[in-house]
Amino acid sequence: MQHIEQQSSLTASVVTQMELIVGCRNKEELRDLNKFLSRFRILKLTDQVSDAAIDLLQQYRLSHGLLIADALIAATALVHHEPFITKNQRDFVFIAGLNLLAYP
Repeated sequence: MQHIEQQSSLTASVVTQMELIVGCRNKEELRDLNKFLSRFRILKLTDQVSDAAIDLLQQYRLSHGLLIADALIAATALVHHEPFITKNQRDFVFIAGLNLLAYP
């Protein structure tokens, strides 16, 4: 991650931020998460992202089991033309046009 951060700015979907907050078990973890996320520019949901997420769900929900949160996260990357990195490659590898980077 450090190598990627040195070469480009880091961005994250607000949906990813929400998922990470939900995963915190206590206030210390929440503080650590907020410190970690301070390095990122958080991309908010927009009408364009919402429309793209609906398109992705219509295209991939039945064939690949795409979930709402994952559709919103992928749509954010697509709309903002951002490369996308995730440990959960299998949840996104089938999305056409998504610049999915290998997880380090």
